[in-house]
Amino acid sequence: MPAFSLEPDRIAWCAELRALAAERLSPLAEKGEPGRVNRPLLAELGRLGLLERLFTSGALDLCLMRESLAYACTEAETALALQGLGAHPVHAHGTPAQRARLLPGVMEGTVVAAFALSEPGAGSDAAALALSADAEPHDADGASGARAAPEHAGTALAAAPDGASRWRLTGQKWWISNAPEADFYTVFARTSPGAGARGVTAFLVPADRPGLTGTALDMLSPHPIGSLDFEGVPVTADDVLGEKDRGFRVAMGTLNLFRPSVGAFAVGMAQAALDASLVHTAWREAFGGRLKDLQSVAHQVAEMAVRTEAARLMVYAAAAAHDDGADGVPRRAAMAKLLATETAQYVIDTAVQLHGARALRRGHLLEHLYREVRAPRIYEGASEVQREIIAKELYAAEEAPR
Repeated sequence: MPAFSLEPDRIAWCAELRALAAERLSPLAEKGEPGRVNRPLLAELGRLGLLERLFTSGALDLCLMRESLAYACTEAETALALQGLGAHPVHAHGTPAQRARLLPGVMEGTVVAAFALSEPGAGSDAAALALSADAEPHDADGASGARAAPEHAGTALAAAPDGASRWRLTGQKWWISNAPEADFYTVFARTSPGAGARGVTAFLVPADRPGLTGTALDMLSPHPIGSLDFEGVPVTADDVLGEKDRGFRVAMGTLNLFRPSVGAFAVGMAQAALDASLVHTAWREAFGGRLKDLQSVAHQVAEMAVRTEAARLMVYAAAAAHDDGADGVPRRAAMAKLLATETAQYVIDTAVQLHGARALRRGHLLEHLYREVRAPRIYEGASEVQREIIAKELYAAEEAPR
């Protein structure tokens, strides 16, 4: 399928999603409290079957969902995306028991997931994370010498057989979306000191594990973001996602899927700002005519439209490459996120300028988008990191044997 062409059924589906977002999701979003998980909104996403589609669709459909929801209700888009980000590692790398225990609730919107990678000293440089997973000693009979875990430590820990590997997680995670209200966290911890990206393991950690606490952070973004403190949090082999010391692959595989869809989120916001600007400039009287009659204004709107469409096409191309298993997916994903998020920042900022002071009034669409658009240029790899990925991939191809 050409990356620039969508079939009629997909086009109709996107229109349906925009309508659902405006009519059923936006009213629930308006009732939510900024900085808190909106569980009624999540439940409605579950009833509509959209959370289930996170795990049954490819990257392109994920992008179409995120773009369509973002156009009409950014809160719904973000709630859906965070469920996918937190739970995709379970879907892709979890055991049958792990998937059966967690994914049904995630898809129903009754279990809140979170992706816990960033740390105070390891944001963009994810391989530098320092949250330690210290192995517990075993006695001669193979049983752990640590004290027994409390009953509320979680099903996976309580069911761990004698002799199973056990660790204690110690350290912090910061800027974690859905923290501290998530029901479980996909946590990346260092199991082999000094090994860089090769010494990281992914763990599933229920929120009620002893030693795990969290604090909400007051951030510009309206969705919940918090920090997590791990004080000897117990985990076992049953909590491992994938293989020990191979957790960085789990993290990067998840990000390669979700980075183009971050771009789709940005495209949806850019399109909403562009459409608002078209209406405003077409009818706003100024300087003896309408704003659209000023060449400087009309050319700005044209530039907004060109950049938005270019970003959309790159996002679709990156998603299609992921679905096709094509070469260069990390590079394409980085390009899509970089171009789309930088474009959305430009388009929304220009839209604010065209609207003037009214766009800065609390509650205005553009005031909301202006706050929303800044974070995507940072999370899941800042723009500078995306450029580094792109350059590294390009030079690796140039230096490869021919």
